[in-house]
Amino acid sequence: MTPSPVKTRTAPGVKTAALRAAWPKTLPVLAGYLFIGMAFGVLLTSAGWHPLWAVVMSVFIYAGSMQFVTVGMLAAGAGLPTAAAMTAMVNLRHLFYGLPMLRRFAAAGAKKIYLALGLTDETFSLLCGTRAPDGVDPGWYDFFITLLDQCYWVLGSALGAVAGSLLPFDTTGIDFAMTALFVVVFIDQLRERQNRLPAVIGLAGSAACLLLFGADSFLLPAMALMVLLLCFLRGRAIADREEEHAP
Repeated sequence: MTPSPVKTRTAPGVKTAALRAAWPKTLPVLAGYLFIGMAFGVLLTSAGWHPLWAVVMSVFIYAGSMQFVTVGMLAAGAGLPTAAAMTAMVNLRHLFYGLPMLRRFAAAGAKKIYLALGLTDETFSLLCGTRAPDGVDPGWYDFFITLLDQCYWVLGSALGAVAGSLLPFDTTGIDFAMTALFVVVFIDQLRERQNRLPAVIGLAGSAACLLLFGADSFLLPAMALMVLLLCFLRGRAIADREEEHAP
């Protein structure tokens, strides 16, 4: 009697297992994204835009800090060159986020396109601090962490946009919500990491450029300085390892 073939898990089972494993990890982001997304939705509709635009921006732009900046740019009637330059400055940090994820996303197949586009600060923090459990497909695990985080942001934006269109809001200071979230993520990463040199470089470089260039012009020089210093240190570390393994 021939033994029956071993049944392999079907694709829906793989996805379900990955979703179940990813969902609990994203609950802290759910708490933050709902409220900060609502802040963005309120800010956008209070500036006179239809609530649907909050959902469209959160689906296709999905860059929290840039979405907050976009509200002011729309109100000021900024042109395309200004928008492009501001987007490059605000999102330059994703150069650092993307490079460590190249190897991790390489095995995700077609999903790596969405994984790259959906890599926000909070998602990056989650992916750095967690791995797929045994028996769970890593590609689908990373995919659902990214997708769930974006769903939370879209939901928060939609709720805030509807509330902002129906109820009067004083939006003074509401745009600080994203800055506050960045501070929380930075502190969390600082506590988890043994090597705090990148954080020191970021703080010292930003402070130095703030003093030299002023509050309105320090961001781009600060980012450029951090890129140069981190690349230099990375190059030195590679060179040191090559010397250690040299015959």
